Parts: sequence; structure tokens; C-alpha cells
Amino acid sequence: MPQITVIEHLLFHQKESPMATGRFTRLLSEMILSGKIINQEVNKAGLAEILGMTGETNIQGEKVRKLDEFANRVLVHRLQRAGVLCALASEENADLIPIPADCPQGDYILIFDPLDGSSNIDANVSIGTIFSIFRRTSPCGEPVSMADILQKGTQQVAAGYIIYGSSTMLVYTTGKGVHGFTLDPSIGEFLLSHPDIQIPERGKIYSANEGYRHYWDQPTCRALDYFKDPNNDSGRVYRSRYIGSLVADFHRNLLYGGIFLYPADSKDPSHPHGKLRLMCEANPLALIVEQAGGMATDGINRILEIQPDKLHQRVPLVIGSKQDVLKVREILQAD
Repeated sequence: MPQITVIEHLLFHQKESPMATGRFTRLLSEMILSGKIINQEVNKAGLAEILGMTGETNIQGEKVRKLDEFANRVLVHRLQRAGVLCALASEENADLIPIPADCPQGDYILIFDPLDGSSNIDANVSIGTIFSIFRRTSPCGEPVSMADILQKGTQQVAAGYIIYGSSTMLVYTTGKGVHGFTLDPSIGEFLLSHPDIQIPERGKIYSANEGYRHYWDQPTCRALDYFKDPNNDSGRVYRSRYIGSLVADFHRNLLYGGIFLYPADSKDPSHPHGKLRLMCEANPLALIVEQAGGMATDGINRILEIQPDKLHQRVPLVIGSKQDVLKVREILQAD
């Protein structure tokens, strides 16, 4: 059976995906090439003196790791010059990243987390690049404004992630289903390996940092207890699986079924709404999970309907199999 590359797949389905224009294909091609470059460094990180910290702190107040900085630099350098973007935004940068004046511009906006799960880099845990793509709302030729960036997740034209693990995979959606492609290192191409991914309606796994339970409110604690209760209405105890790398936990649950919870907590008063970022983490994964038949909320409200008011806005995240996410909503609303 002939293998299908990600670009071949995109071109084949152009009629079903109106966003899959030549310019969009160029954008995705640059994302793929950037992912290959990052993957190469991830695979030899222990040999390339790229592990450890840079000594700097990013806009999130987190210590920057060398591989984080490398991934961010690769993505910014390649995508700024792709000729299809009017602006970029990264988890690592406080403000919008402009397109250089000497580079051609397009009407797409890319928002990304260059290396999610970076706190696990030194331990050789799966990490990934998460990305979200919008179209600007203002006319081309005018300066890009923050209003162009701060769109609801429903306005995304595409979203995806590249996970660097035992194999390297690209998973993405253009709003017409979710497809996964595995990198074949012998030919350097991402080949279709997981067509039309569908998350089970009810899972068997829950993923949460239970070490923070002391900082959660009581409804959240009750929601988690539901999944641990052998007498719950699913008739089974859910297995606990928590890697601590969002993209890795999400990817496993997407394929096997399950729920990931990162609720608001009182541990850090400066982040009362939780740790995860709406624009570069929650929105793209929410679009993917909904396209796969799942659901994503902040506990009660649909993630994709949240109107962002700042670039690095944080939100609680409950994401995964639809029936499991609905159960959490039911418990929280009953309080």
C-alpha cells in the first residue's frame, strides 16, 4: 500500500478544506521542516550540550531551557520568512513577533508553544510543539493589531502539534477531522499513520497532578474522586496516568480515551486561573479534540468560546472524552 505524506494528504483533500490553499500548504510545510530540525536536536540533546538552563526567565516567569530557546529560534526564523504570515506569537515572547520589513507578508497568524513539557527535557520525557493558526481580521496592508490576535478559538483555521517521543508524530486538523502522521527517519517524511482519529466517547484514564489537590476547591476534588470511585456510573475505576507534559498526556488520551484536568488552584496567587495558556495550548488542543469527537472546557464553559483579553491569558482546562468532560461539568455545576 503506497504511503501518503502530509502534504500529499493536504493537497488531496483541498476541496474539503477551503483553508488548504497554496499559501496554507507553504505555512504547513515550514512548520513541518521546523519540526524536523527541532526533532534532530531533541534526539541528540544529551550529546549536543543543549540540555539545561540558559539562565534567563521567559514572560511566564519560568526558567528558560536551552532546547526551549533553540526551538523558539528555529520556528521564528523559518516562519518569519515563509511569506504567508503577518505576525507570530510565542509562549516564550512577551509581545507579538513582527514580520521583518524585507520579508513578504501574508494574512495568517501563527501562535505556538515551541516546546511544551520543557521541564521534562532533561529526563528524556516526550515533549512537543503546539500550534494554532488564525486569519487576520483587519485588511491586509494595515499594521497588525492585537484585535487580530485575540480571536476566539472557534476562529482557528487549523491547529496541531508535533510530539517528539519514541517516534515523532504530527497531528493536525483544518476543521475536517484529525489526522496523524509519523516521521519516517529513513526518508525524512511524515507519513499518514493515523487517519481520521476519533477519541472514544468515554475513556479509561484520568490525568491530573494530584500533588496539587490541597490547592483545589472542593467541587474539583469531588470531580476527581468520581473517576477513582469503583461505584461511579461508568462501572469502573479509571487508571491514573500523568506524565506532566501536556502534549504527551493529551496525545495518549486522544488515542486511548480519557480525560486531562489542569484546574485552577490556589498554589500561586499570581495565576488564580491555572497554569495553561489559552492561545497557544488550550485553544489548539480544544479544536483537535472537538474534531475527534471529544470536548474541552474550563470546567464548565467551552474553551473555544472564550474571548481572550490578553495574549498570555491562562485558563483551567478539562479536555478529553466527551462523556468524561461532561461528567466533570455536571459535578461542578451541582455545587
